[in-house]
Amino acid sequence: MTPTDEWAPAMRLALAEARGALDTEDVPIGAVVLSGDGEVIGRGRNVREAAHDPTGHAEVVALREAALVRGEWRLEGCSLVVTLEPCTMCAGAAVLARVARVVFGAHDVKAGAVGSLWDVVRDRRLNHRPEVVSGVLATESTALLDAFFATHRAGPGDRSGLHA
Repeated sequence: MTPTDEWAPAMRLALAEARGALDTEDVPIGAVVLSGDGEVIGRGRNVREAAHDPTGHAEVVALREAALVRGEWRLEGCSLVVTLEPCTMCAGAAVLARVARVVFGAHDVKAGAVGSLWDVVRDRRLNHRPEVVSGVLATESTALLDAFFATHRAGPGDRSGLHA
């Protein structure tokens, strides 16, 4: 079993969250936070449009819920699983929350901060660097985003403004 196979069940949960964002015309990005023993302790989907919140990214929503469930902001031993590579804000939030790993599906070459455009989570100047697992169910994650943007932007593959 490859690392990407190991994370496929959690990514399916994140994809379900992403699909829920479609109801509010938000970009379909979803996230879950798993405790060290694999229990889902946080769920999130983009809510920027629904909540009129510029910080309403799936990762932030899921991290907040997980912190409430744990009763502390430190999410040591936890994994953040998200359908799209986190932006700088979300990658920073993962570092600050001290998650053990960031698992993502599709790469975001325009705004990704976990290796594509920037690499916030592996910056040696920071005091915490989570493990990174990428490409988990990337085809499914990309297809969901491309279908959304085919009706909201110029066409498939145009994901401009994902994290803007």
